[in-house]
Parts: sequence; C-alpha cells; structure tokens
Amino acid sequence: MAGGNPLLRDFNKKSARQGAPGSYQDPRYSPEHLEQMYNAPAAGPAQTGRMSYDDVVMRTGVLLVCIVVTGVLGWMMPILALPGALIGLVLGLVNAFKREPSPVLIIAYALAEGLFLGGISGMFEATYPGIVIQAVMGTVAVFVSVLVLYKVGVLRSSPRVTKIFMVAIMAYALFALINLGTSLLGGFNMRYDVTLFGIPLGLIVGALAILLAAYSFVLDFENITDGVRRGIPEKAAWSAAFGLTVTLIWAYVEILRVLAIIRSMAE
Repeated sequence: MAGGNPLLRDFNKKSARQGAPGSYQDPRYSPEHLEQMYNAPAAGPAQTGRMSYDDVVMRTGVLLVCIVVTGVLGWMMPILALPGALIGLVLGLVNAFKREPSPVLIIAYALAEGLFLGGISGMFEATYPGIVIQAVMGTVAVFVSVLVLYKVGVLRSSPRVTKIFMVAIMAYALFALINLGTSLLGGFNMRYDVTLFGIPLGLIVGALAILLAAYSFVLDFENITDGVRRGIPEKAAWSAAFGLTVTLIWAYVEILRVLAIIRSMAE
C-alpha cells in the first residue's frame, strides 16, 4: 500500500522525536558515543567483582602486618607462644576446610600465629644471636626464587609430583606429631637426638621440609593464576592470601630450625 502503514509511520516519527532505542536520535547509538565505548578500557577485576593479583597481594600484606604486630608481643612474652600455636592450629584447620573464606577467621589465624612466631623467634634469638634475621632472609630468598622460576616457566606442578608431595606432607605431619609427643612426655627430641651418618635427623627433615614448602609455593602461585584467569569472585583472594601465609610461616619455621641445628653443630 502506498505510503505504508499509517500507524507504523506515526510510531517511527514519535520514536525519532523521543530518541527511542534504535532510532537515529538515540544518544546511546550515536557515532560519537559508540566510538567512546569502543575506545574505553576494558572493565577490570575491580569493576566486575573478580579476584585480581593486587587483591591477593593486599590481603597477604594485611596478614603479614598482623603477624608482625602480635609477633612483637610474643617476642616480649614468650609464654604466649604455646597458646598462639594451639589457637593457630585450630583456626588453620577451620580455614582450610571452610567452603567460604572468612576474613575475620583468617585474620585471627594470623594474629595467633604471630604470637607463636614471636615467642619461638625470641627464644631462638636468645640462644643464637642473629638467627632471626638469617631465617627471615632465607624465607624471602626461597619465596622470591620460586616466584621468579615460576614466572619464567621453569617451575610447574604435575599430577605425579603433587601426589608425592601430598604423601610427603602426611609423613611429615606424622613425624611432627610423634616428635612432639616424645619431646613433651619423654624429653626426647628426634630432630636433635637422632643422627644419621653423623647428621642430625632434624637437619635432613628440615631440608626436605623446605623443599616441600617451595613446592607448596608453586601450588599457591598456580591456584592464584588460575583463579584470576577464570575470574573467580574477589572474596577468594582471602583464601589465596591465607594459603600463601601458611606456606610462608612453614618455610620460616623450618629455616629457623635448620639454622639452629647448624649453629649448634658449629659450636
């Protein structure tokens, strides 16, 4: 029909006057606006609510600050090391098996571990002056070395190595529990009192534990990289920071023990 449908013609005129979606006068579809949208930077994790590397770094920094703060208290009052260790152990297990990360519980874990680390660090320092600085530097060296090797693609996990790692972790945990029992009940510390070919057992176990901690860093880095790539929720950064903090604490304690054994052998 000539002239088309009059109702449709009236609707198009009205839409053009009002700037309806799809009309030439709609500002959302103007060439200038479309060009601005095209040239605008892509939405980042902060805009999409997804986890980023910065989120993990910031939360890990918060946990380390908490450890240092209560670590000073534990250093001045070594008696707080034992309750700090027990509370930290319980909170560590709770956070490890919790489905949703709880910032409050994770921060509480860091505060408790600070009491433990401060207490034992003060005791080791009193016996072996300068050992704490050495242990801190050793921990940083291990962390940075693994991070660099991971970034350049030298270190990667594999299913087979991860299985061996898990078995070794369970064996180490069993050894630690048995050694704790013999130390408290019988005054017999297998780390110092047992030797293999003239080498204290603690030195061998400690060296293996440091290697396990290094591999644990690799797993932590891969979990973080995978999480950022898949765009998991931002709150998962607390879980990633918790994992890194646990590994850092483990590496520090083992390095501290190994250094103490080496210093005692040198005397």
